[in-house]
Amino acid sequence: MFKKYDIIVVGAGHAGSEAAAAAANLGSTVLLITMSMENMAQMSCNPAMGGIAKGQIVREIDALGGYSGIVTDKSMIQFRMLNKSKGPAMWSPRAQSDRMLFSKEWRAILESLRNVDFWQDTVIEIVQKNNQISGVKTLMGYFVEANAVVLTNGTFLNGTIHIGTKSFGGGRIGERASIGLTENLKSFGFQSDRMKTGTPVRVDGRTIDFSKMQEQKGDEIPGKFSYTKTPSLNKQRSCYLAYTSEEVHNTLRTGFHQSPMFTGRIMGVGPRYCPSIEDKIERFSDKDQHQLFIEPEGWTTVEYYVNGFSSSLPANIQLKALRKIVGFEDAKIFRPGYAIEYDYFPPVQLNYTLETKLIKNLFFAGQINGTTGYEEAASQGIIAGINAHQLVKGKEEFILKRSDSYIGVLIDDLITKGVDEPYRMFTSRAEYRLLLRQDNADIRLTNRSYNIGLASQERNDAVQRKTQIMDKIINKLRNVSLDPDEINAYLEKKNTSRITQKTKIANLVLRPQVNLPELISVSKKAKEIIEKIGIVQNELVESIEILIKYEGYISKELELVRKFEKYENLILKTDLDYQNLQSLSFEAREKLNKIKPKTIGQAARISGVSPSDISVLTVYLGK
Repeated sequence: MFKKYDIIVVGAGHAGSEAAAAAANLGSTVLLITMSMENMAQMSCNPAMGGIAKGQIVREIDALGGYSGIVTDKSMIQFRMLNKSKGPAMWSPRAQSDRMLFSKEWRAILESLRNVDFWQDTVIEIVQKNNQISGVKTLMGYFVEANAVVLTNGTFLNGTIHIGTKSFGGGRIGERASIGLTENLKSFGFQSDRMKTGTPVRVDGRTIDFSKMQEQKGDEIPGKFSYTKTPSLNKQRSCYLAYTSEEVHNTLRTGFHQSPMFTGRIMGVGPRYCPSIEDKIERFSDKDQHQLFIEPEGWTTVEYYVNGFSSSLPANIQLKALRKIVGFEDAKIFRPGYAIEYDYFPPVQLNYTLETKLIKNLFFAGQINGTTGYEEAASQGIIAGINAHQLVKGKEEFILKRSDSYIGVLIDDLITKGVDEPYRMFTSRAEYRLLLRQDNADIRLTNRSYNIGLASQERNDAVQRKTQIMDKIINKLRNVSLDPDEINAYLEKKNTSRITQKTKIANLVLRPQVNLPELISVSKKAKEIIEKIGIVQNELVESIEILIKYEGYISKELELVRKFEKYENLILKTDLDYQNLQSLSFEAREKLNKIKPKTIGQAARISGVSPSDISVLTVYLGK
């Protein structure tokens, strides 16, 4: 029935799709097993990609040769660059997507990859021999042999859906849960736990009065996620802002006695930064309103997503409270919000490659590792897919460091610190965030991906051309001066001091009030520099401005990277028994034995390992 595959990917969500695509493009034969061929890369929750730090992750996936950015560009209905009023380290792209088109585009891509085969079924067991993967067993009774397996089960492992007093099995509303695999993995010694997430009501847009809400349009010149030649967005759909009120809160409170969260039926830990509306009312009882984002689900559908109104209260209470919100007085809903509990496996059981420590050639990626969000899942998927291929082909493992990427920060956080709530990426988690900007992901990562055979020659050449153009332009801006007569009118308009003698363009760009695109528009010399070296996009001009304006800060971060690099290069043996190092604190010995860090740098980031413990380890290595 089945041939032996290099890699089996279980689950076709965001993690599974990226894993299958990466492994196949690298040359492995892949079988993608999914419970539903109709729901590949489904946007189970909000119809959007990107956002704070998440947008950087999507661009990093694209830079590596993944598809999340390409699919987003092909299915987006609105684009916004968030945090433009802050420094460039905080700028984050975000797109509203057509939810159905997003899934359709992903399926088309996967079906275009000749190395990917598909099978609709449920995996109930992984099969191993001598602690090494040999294949999987499915609900239909098939055994499929493989050299490696990547599990990306999302919220389906023993998933339970809660709506008020009703609870039933499911991985998503209308889809059954995956039963048996958790128990199978636990029989091999894996530890599992429960987490919880939720989603809001979906509303019929024909019953919403948008005239009573604040319109939120996309950027005037919409950007893109992919560094490839994806289509530009020529028209956009608006989102809207609405607000809850004390009346809404009081209506919701009438159902609290039926809340599965407050009555203790939900045992899993929910996301701190995306709580349900009932949780927000309890935790922030001093607030008399909460902001809601009303988001369209696609180009043609009338379905809307009420971002910020996630709930597991009884459906009638959800609807009653919704109709108390201005603009929703006559609202009809397509389906209620619900909470879902599911099994996950604490990620300290993984290596940096996302291979499990217990069973060789078995990889975990996505929500199975305790993360939340499409972007976090997809990034783990591409890394797991790459490393599964590298492993079965006898090639070097592919690891991204904290100073390389947000993906590196994510994976290091997961395997070093573990999770006690659904993990979500923020810019604040990255200590080198000025280096890890959304505009330079291709410069940081594409060549590394090209060197292992994933990113194409065309992509790599494009990055080389980009860096050459930027270097030439920056060099010119540092050496060409402007006359006072040419620039003083602009400087006065920007409320910055006039110049009295010729001044280098780069020195003018250093002023906080001066904007390089504006300078190009008012200065003939600056415009000529751009045109002579080559026509560049607005985004590239912004990148050049960042490199000039923030050169000192960027240099300091690079120095910090070099300073701490020595600790990342001090390798610890994975079979080291820390209980024998009596100079370490008891907690450090316990944590170090559990996590088995690969380097002194990773050991230093483990909660409970003190600087004095690191000194002990450094002395030990010296001996």
